[in-house]
Amino acid sequence: MAKTAIAYKEKMKEISVLSLICSCLYPEARKNLIGEFEEAGMEVKPINKRASGQAFEVILKPPSPVSDAAHCVTSPPKKDVSLEDIQKKLEAAEDRRRTQEALVLRALCEKREHEREVLIKAMEENNNFSKMAEEKLTMKMEQFKENREAYLASIMERLQKKERHAQVVRRNKELREELTA
Repeated sequence: MAKTAIAYKEKMKEISVLSLICSCLYPEARKNLIGEFEEAGMEVKPINKRASGQAFEVILKPPSPVSDAAHCVTSPPKKDVSLEDIQKKLEAAEDRRRTQEALVLRALCEKREHEREVLIKAMEENNNFSKMAEEKLTMKMEQFKENREAYLASIMERLQKKERHAQVVRRNKELREELTA
């Protein structure tokens, strides 16, 4: 299959793309092109005409035994691999694995450290918030206590004023009664 594909590619390179395009436009060029394909070892069968243009089926002929030898590709010679080379490669691979592990561990440590820092910062902010809320509450309680004491003192002062006024009124009443009696 691979040899057939290689042969097809080589034959397609020989035939110009321009002649392929021209064959669609000019019927004389198409006949010449079919002849070129047949010379190149391909069979060309025209298929029914279509509204969009011409259609052809290109069939590759099996390659000749002579062309097989020409397309035979040899693999490059193998190098002799020694035990030392293998051990060097294994050591290099082990070093790469260790460095990769070290990088992963370092990244994990940095991530954990970052998480720890974030937790510490969150705890500090929470503590600060708690302290501020406690201070505000204490200040409000003190303010409330001061306001209540001031309110009670003002009520007591009014009561004392009323009591003094009542005493003055009683004394005046007694004096009137003494004078009228």
